[in-house]
Amino acid sequence: MHWELSEEQEMFAESLREWIAAKFPADTIRKMQADGESGRFTDELIKDGWWGVGYPEEHAGEGGGALELALAAREFGRSAAPDSRWLAGALVAPLLAGAELRAQLAGDRRFVAAIRADRHPSWAALVAADGRLTGTVGHVLGAREADVFIVPVTGPGGPGLARVAAADAVVGRDNLLDRSRCTGAVEFTNAPILEIVPADESSLSRTAALAGVLVAADALGSAERMLELAVEYSKQRKQFGQFIGSFQAVKHAAAQMLVTVEASYSIALYAAAAVDADLDQAATIAAVAKAQVSDTVADLAESALTVHGAIGYTWEHDLHLFYKRAKLDRTLYGSPSVWNERIAAAVLDDPVTAG
Repeated sequence: MHWELSEEQEMFAESLREWIAAKFPADTIRKMQADGESGRFTDELIKDGWWGVGYPEEHAGEGGGALELALAAREFGRSAAPDSRWLAGALVAPLLAGAELRAQLAGDRRFVAAIRADRHPSWAALVAADGRLTGTVGHVLGAREADVFIVPVTGPGGPGLARVAAADAVVGRDNLLDRSRCTGAVEFTNAPILEIVPADESSLSRTAALAGVLVAADALGSAERMLELAVEYSKQRKQFGQFIGSFQAVKHAAAQMLVTVEASYSIALYAAAAVDADLDQAATIAAVAKAQVSDTVADLAESALTVHGAIGYTWEHDLHLFYKRAKLDRTLYGSPSVWNERIAAAVLDDPVTAG
């Protein structure tokens, strides 16, 4: 089954692709990555109205939901855009109160969920005592751009989501292979808690589903661009007096890449629609998307590199931007094996493991 977008959704995706191409062409993206600059991309998203797409209008959003967020993630993956703050914002949104979400969408405050980006988004609470927080959360996406951290905690009142000012934390920076994303450890040392909102371990369920969907959509975008680059190169490069695109092995590689792209397209977008529709199996469908798409796209990256040969390894060629992104997407918010365990737990009806 091939997933079909509405005319409005197609227009949104095309418009966003044109906007990125005009404002952030490959040369600009390369320079931003080399300089470690990401704020400009976010500022332009906010200024031109793209930041609010996928959020309710009553909270100052532009409308839409998880599917529109997935379409945006796909375009960011196609361009290797530095979207850490955008993705961190999408994942923290289900944890925010109405006024907080409005401030986030207006660009007035930057909330980030203090959850590890190298694991499945699940409850791993720090201990809050006497209105203060001590502990470290590693590999937090978008940590360096936060104003306020939303931190899962346990305390005298039970589990909750604490608000802690980023100014009261020490934020590190990880050295990632993929320079288009940024994570860092967040260390709290007797940091004052602004507020604790009561919550339970299921509070992260929508965040987890969104993580699966949006990372899968990002990987899809990267896969589409790598396929385009491989096909373009196969029509330019000659060996033994023939374009390499005429070789059977290259044809087979391109065909398999196309199969991966087409399958990933339907899987990722259906998962986003399932989250929007709040289906009973939405969390499992999102897990399927994350496990299947991110894994097969990482394999596709190897095929694209093989087609390119030695030039694919060079900094001057664009392939490495998407190759690295695809490799990070496979492990971002948990490896495929971790998400497959969630699927197995759901199929076996194991509520403790499935979460």
